[in-house]
Amino acid sequence: MPEKVVVAMSGGVDSSVAALLLQQQGYDVVGVTMKLYNLDGEDLPPNYQGCCTLDDVEDARSVCRRLGIPHYVLNTQREFQSQVVDYFTSEYQLGRTPHPCIACNDKIKFSHLMERAAVLEANYVATGHYAQLERTKNGVVLKKAVDASKDQSYVLFGMGQDQLRHTLMPVGAYPKSEIRQMAEDAGLLMVAAKADSQDICFIPSGDYKSFLKKRVTTIPGDIVELDGTAVGQHEGIEFFTIGQRRGLGAAEGEPRYVIRIEPEFRRVVIGPEAALMRDQMRVSAVNYPMGVAPDGPVEVNVKIRYKSSEAAAVLHPKGDGAVIRFIRPQRSVTPGQAAVFFQGDVLLGGGTIEPGVDSGVPKDQPAATT
Repeated sequence: MPEKVVVAMSGGVDSSVAALLLQQQGYDVVGVTMKLYNLDGEDLPPNYQGCCTLDDVEDARSVCRRLGIPHYVLNTQREFQSQVVDYFTSEYQLGRTPHPCIACNDKIKFSHLMERAAVLEANYVATGHYAQLERTKNGVVLKKAVDASKDQSYVLFGMGQDQLRHTLMPVGAYPKSEIRQMAEDAGLLMVAAKADSQDICFIPSGDYKSFLKKRVTTIPGDIVELDGTAVGQHEGIEFFTIGQRRGLGAAEGEPRYVIRIEPEFRRVVIGPEAALMRDQMRVSAVNYPMGVAPDGPVEVNVKIRYKSSEAAAVLHPKGDGAVIRFIRPQRSVTPGQAAVFFQGDVLLGGGTIEPGVDSGVPKDQPAATT
C-alpha cells in the first residue's frame, strides 16, 4: 500500500507541482487548501494574482481534479486572524517590524496540516516551499533550495524534528523554470503561468500603513535626534521601521534615517546613515531544527531579512537565545525580524532580533568552531 501524503494546495504552481511530483513518485496524494484570509471583498490591485481568493481555491480544486486526487478545504481564517494578523498589528504597536509568513508557517500551516494528516491517517504532509530536506541517521537536515533565487528556507527555521520527519518539500530540488515547465507538460495550464504571490498575502496592495490605520489606535509622539533634540512629531510609531528615510519631516541637510523606536516613550529616534550600522545583535527564542544548540561559539552566515544577503558572523549561544557578532558591521538590524543562521547550505537555526546591542559577550571572544 502506498504511503499517504497531504499536500497544502494554495492554488499556485509550486504546490500544484509538489502534488504532481509526489503522485509520480508513487504516493497516495490528498490535496488540502487552507482558507487563511478572505480577500474577496477587498479592493484588489489590477490583475491581482496572489492568494487568498475564491479563484485560488478553484484553481487548487481544478489541479486536484486533473490529477485525480481528493481535495478538501480547511477554514482557518479565525486562527489566521489571531495568530498572524493580530500578531502583525501588535508587533508594529510595540515598535517592531514583524515577518508574518514565519508566524503563518509556525502557527497555522504546518500545525493544521499535521492535524489533517492524522485524521486522514497520512504518513506525511507536503508543501510547495523552495527548500530541501535531507534525511540522515542523525535526523532531517533543513537545507537551502537548489534555486537560490527562490529559496524559502529562511521562513522555515522554526520547524523541529517532529515536523521535519513527517514533511516533504519536493520542489526545492528544482529551479523555478523547470517547475513551470512540469506544470505545463502535465496539462496544469490553470497554474503553469500564474504569477508568484508577492509581499504580505493579506495586504495585496502592499500599503501596510493604510491597513494598520484601520485596525489600531495610534498615539502621536516626538521625532528626535540622537541627542534628544525634538525635530518634529509623528502620528504613531506603527508607521516606522529601522532604516526608514521617508516621512520623517527632518530639516534639510544630511539625510536622516530611523535609528531606533522607543515604544515606552512613543518616540522615533533619527540620525545619520552611519548610526544604522551594528556590529552585534541579540536574538531571542532561537530554534535549532536539528534539536541541538552549539556548545560554544560557531561561525555562521546570517540573514537578518528575508531578501538580504548573508553576513559572516560568530554565533554565541546564550540560554534560549543568542548573541551574533558580525565580522563586518551590518545596516538596519531591525527588532522583530528573523535572524537565520546558515553553515553552507544547511540551516543551523534562527530566532527573533531584539532591540539593544549590549550583548554581554567580551570583545576578546573565544575562537569559534565551524
